[in-house]
Amino acid sequence: MQENPRNIKAQQIRDVIRYIQHFKDATLVIYLDDEVIDSPLFSSHIRDIAIIHQAGIKVCIVPGARKRIDEILSASNISWEYKNGVRITREDAIPQIKMAAFDISNIVMTSLAAHQITATIGNWVRARSKGVLDGTDFGTAGEIDRIQTEAIRNTLANGFIPIFPCIGWNSSGKPYNISSVSLAKEIAINLKAEKLFFVMKNAEISNKSFSIPEEIGLSEFGDIPAMNLKELELFLESNKDSEHKKIISLLNASKEACKNGVDRSHILNGSIEGALPCEIFSDLGSGTMIYSSDYGTMRPMQLNDIPAVLSVMNPFIAKKILLPRTEQSLSENISDYIVYEIDGGIRACASLHVYDESQAEIAGIAVDSSFSNLGIGPKLIEYLISRARAQHLKSVFILTTQTSDWFEHLGFTADSVESLPQERRSIWTPERNSKVFRLKI
Repeated sequence: MQENPRNIKAQQIRDVIRYIQHFKDATLVIYLDDEVIDSPLFSSHIRDIAIIHQAGIKVCIVPGARKRIDEILSASNISWEYKNGVRITREDAIPQIKMAAFDISNIVMTSLAAHQITATIGNWVRARSKGVLDGTDFGTAGEIDRIQTEAIRNTLANGFIPIFPCIGWNSSGKPYNISSVSLAKEIAINLKAEKLFFVMKNAEISNKSFSIPEEIGLSEFGDIPAMNLKELELFLESNKDSEHKKIISLLNASKEACKNGVDRSHILNGSIEGALPCEIFSDLGSGTMIYSSDYGTMRPMQLNDIPAVLSVMNPFIAKKILLPRTEQSLSENISDYIVYEIDGGIRACASLHVYDESQAEIAGIAVDSSFSNLGIGPKLIEYLISRARAQHLKSVFILTTQTSDWFEHLGFTADSVESLPQERRSIWTPERNSKVFRLKI
């Protein structure tokens, strides 16, 4: 039996409302790759940014300009080369580079104006020459020296969207070409932004293109919904020779941002319509999230959690994987239950029922199907086993009709119904014929 589509839709609407409340007055920094700006979906992404801004979320935009700079330099017969991913040109190329950077920024500003959104292009970035490194003169390339944070905050407070061309100026007004990716990262760090987004064409982090360490959970489609910093280090080590250099550079920028105070960084596929609102207003989103703090939180169940817990349980009850529960039965045993919460939404639950014979039952395990590949179930089991150990119990057991393989994988072994405590054995029925599995602790 499948979950009622109306229930699914209702939950999705609740999630959107919860996230709008959660991120109201938050600051987001969005890097838009120039291939996205040049794509048919650009107008759709701009519309989504307008909606996000109108929902009361502060937005900064950093547009990439590499492709446009290439075009203008080529038209002016100015040559360039790359060293360690940095463009090197002679000094007389900077007017063309500025022209290209501001052209792209103007495209973004004009597109926002079509949605009655006021944006402004400013010179809030102080830079210095990259200089000569290992004998290489980097010419017009610059490094970010300082972000004028207070001026940006004032711009945001006045309801404007600031747009940052990839140009920085030194104290005497000399311009330098700076990396848009680095600029987005530094702005997010300086503003203490809640979220940093890198929107790039075909940016998919999945097992189709990368080597995925077994510690990292995948979605049902084979992509990575989220990684903490420890998992990211494993991923980067496994893919240090990857040919997808741009995505690796975005992951490294995300790592540095999260290490320096940005809550979460997201890499989104700009070839997917609606990628930004899906990532902001849902738990799993549409891309890959890098996070420094706990994404999911395990905690004791509270009375006001019970309706959400029943919503998580009901699909499993319908499939007869779980026995029916009611609000009353959950409230009567509330101290036995734990929940797994993601951004204020209950996504999983489980319980530990202790019996006199130094044993306990792990029961009521349910994980929202959208999150089933993230390893939440084993985390719940591990937590409850630790709780049982803290109470000096000798073993934990489970009863199951359809998930025996899963519990065997977690180290449980088959046992007899006769091994159950009398209180639990008295309600076991031949009709359901649940199997018993036990783990000695």
